[in-house]
Amino acid sequence: MSEWRNIKNANTNEVVLARAKWCASYWCHFKGLQFVTNLPEGEGLLFVTDSESRMGTAIHMFFMFMNIAVIWLDKDGVVVDKTYAKPWRPAYAPQSPAMYYIEANPSLLDRVDIGDKLTFDEVVS
Repeated sequence: MSEWRNIKNANTNEVVLARAKWCASYWCHFKGLQFVTNLPEGEGLLFVTDSESRMGTAIHMFFMFMNIAVIWLDKDGVVVDKTYAKPWRPAYAPQSPAMYYIEANPSLLDRVDIGDKLTFDEVVS
């Protein structure tokens, strides 16, 4: 299985994020984007959890050196919340339970709306 996904809007087939690293392991969740100073446009992380939850998909912004977009999705891939997250803030949590969340450049917020259904297609290298 590829560790990268192409994230598309299921209704329009528009690519909203060209390359998202599939982040399901403890270590990937722990590290996230901490200490990253530059993230290429069109790349991000797609975090995967075992079940829908608000607290289980909450993030912190400690040891972050850039602003990011955070998009939360339910088990069906429907966007339930999104936010512009700033460095060194203690916590951001979705308004509704989520199973997935995406961290990427802030421009992602312009391409995704609450209620959109997103798909994660494997990127074949």
